[in-house]
Amino acid sequence: MTEEKKVEGKAPEEKSEETKLKKEEKAGGKAESKEYIIPLREKCRVVPRYKKTPKAIRTIKEFLVRHMKIYDRDLNKIKLDTYLNEFLWARGIKRPPAKVKVKATKEGELVRVELVVFSKKLAGKKKREEKMNKLAEERAGKKKAAKKDEPEPEEKSEEDKNKEKEKQASVVEAGKEMEKAAAKKMKHETKSRAKEPKRQKRVALQK
Repeated sequence: MTEEKKVEGKAPEEKSEETKLKKEEKAGGKAESKEYIIPLREKCRVVPRYKKTPKAIRTIKEFLVRHMKIYDRDLNKIKLDTYLNEFLWARGIKRPPAKVKVKATKEGELVRVELVVFSKKLAGKKKREEKMNKLAEERAGKKKAAKKDEPEPEEKSEEDKNKEKEKQASVVEAGKEMEKAAAKKMKHETKSRAKEPKRQKRVALQK
């Protein structure tokens, strides 16, 4: 009887391999999402007033580390949403909310936490941001479509390229000649201005 049971039962090595595979499937599979109502009043009551909101954030992270099965207890693996952060800090550092309803989604090792029940102010802000993001996406899509519709510039032949180079060279030469002429004029004017007082002196002496 004992020999038959040994044959039917699985070896401990096979069991350990199965458990490893299950863990890998969970880690690499779809993101798990759960909703929790996290109580904050009891944990924050012990702490002094000027540390209550940071303590509330820490309690949320500790709660989710325990319930979302993060075995190394690393609080940095839990990332809070901006709206949740604003909700916790809405009444300042001394008066955090007594409880929070939260949606936690596990993506591999990270856990992303979102606020479920929004206040009126936060709900309006979220709507505005979503609208702005939609408009930005639409504009980006229109620009991409316009770029696709535009005809591609035709490649110029070598003769056209040579003509353009000749035109540019002629323009540069004309500009240099103009500069030289202007410099000659300036020199002539300065010389004539220098001679004027001498002429005036001669005229005065003759008189």
